[in-house]
Amino acid sequence: MVPSNTCSILFVFIALSSLSSITTSHAARGLLQLPSLPKIPSLPQPTMPQLPKIPNLPTALPPLPSTIASLPTFPTTNTPLPSLPTLPSVPKMTLPPLPANPLPNMPSLPNIPTLSPPTSN
Repeated sequence: MVPSNTCSILFVFIALSSLSSITTSHAARGLLQLPSLPKIPSLPQPTMPQLPKIPNLPTALPPLPSTIASLPTFPTTNTPLPSLPTLPSVPKMTLPPLPANPLPNMPSLPNIPTLSPPTSN
């Protein structure tokens, strides 16, 4: 009884998928057989207004005010950097040793009888 039910579900699934592909093919064929669509008329090109004329800029710019003299000066000698502080030592982590005797065997699962259809004689 169970195999025939599975088979019928499989048959219904195959039938539905084949019907959907037939519908898709039919729709695609219908789109290909449409008459040619009317052409879209071309729109007039907009005219851009003329950009205003920019007067000639002077080629030489006035000098910038000198602010370099008012900046503080930094020492130019190479002073040694201070040394880094020493970090405290961290103890090493160690794992405990493995036991000398082997691990115990895990118990096996009991056999559970499964429900199966009766055999035909």
